[in-house]
This record gives sequence, structure tokens and C-alpha cells, in this order.
Amino acid sequence: MNPNTISPDNTGAIVALVAIIAVVVVGLVIWSIYRRRRTQTLKQQFGPEYQQAVESYGSRKAERELEARQKRVKTFDLRPLTPEQQQRFGASWKDVQARFVDNPSAAVNEADALVKEVMQARGYPMVDFEQRSADISVDHPHVVSHYRAARDIALANRQGRTSTEDLRQALVHYRALFDELLESVPLRKVNVR
Repeated sequence: MNPNTISPDNTGAIVALVAIIAVVVVGLVIWSIYRRRRTQTLKQQFGPEYQQAVESYGSRKAERELEARQKRVKTFDLRPLTPEQQQRFGASWKDVQARFVDNPSAAVNEADALVKEVMQARGYPMVDFEQRSADISVDHPHVVSHYRAARDIALANRQGRTSTEDLRQALVHYRALFDELLESVPLRKVNVR
């Protein structure tokens, strides 16, 4: 038998091999498209927080982390503040700002506590800071960096390592998140009581 001759048995094996290779290639193309779309969706939703996560975790782990955040936050009973709550929190913020002149350190501590109180009123669970900032990043990705910066300054303040300008910056950072939480409603479903 001539080795260059293809027998019917070999033809079937070759066709099967080509079919398997085609299925694998199509699968890889579909997977690649899926990953690209997933990445784009996460980049759009999380904005600058996407890059922060990539720097912290690496790209694949970052995307899993961001998706886990989304799933976690979907389980929350997030709600807008009532007009009365908005007024009360707004007045409390004005008091914090007024006290800054006489006692900047205490005002920053009060701003931190007030932001936590607003978060809780909105339905965010009060767990450790890292979890709170991760939760906030889902619906407020453009201000979560302010929250982290304010927290860093507040911690340095507790150790006596801040200037009045640092404390002013902390208050500005807290204000960015405070304003978002006070007036915004997440784009996804919100339960109104």
C-alpha cells in the first residue's frame, strides 16, 4: 500500500480532526469577544476605579473582584434619602464646615462619621473601610477615590501628622462623596419605602 494514499479510514479521522480544530478556534474567538466586551462594560461602569483595581489585583483578578462587588451591592436594599433626611444631613454638613475654623481635626472626624451615617441611611452596610469603599465604587466610582484620600488624611490626623491644609483637603474629599450620596440615586433599581 502506498503511504501517500489516503484510505477511507484516514479520511474520516482527518475530517474529525479538522472539525475539532474548527470548534476550538471558534470557541476561542467567542471567548475572546466575550472577554473584550466584559472588560469594556466594567471599564464603563467603574471608570477610574477599574484602573485602581487592575493596579491592585492585576487585570483578570481585578475583573473578578469588580464583578463580585456588583453582585454584593445588588443584594443591598439601597434607597434614596427622603427630603427630610437630605435637609437634616445638609444642615449637619454645614455645622461640620462651620466647626472647621475652630477645630479642623474634630471637623474631619465629624465629616467621616457623617459620611458613614449617610451611607447607612442609604442602605450600605457598615463594615470595615475597605469593604465600604468597594461597595461605594459600584454606584459611585468617580468619587470613591475622594473617600480613600479623605480616609488616609483622617488616619494621619489621628497620628498627629497633618497640617491644616491637609485637613481642609480631607474635608473637600469627604464633601465630594457626601454630595453624591446626599442627592444621587443609583442607576439601577432603588427600593422606595
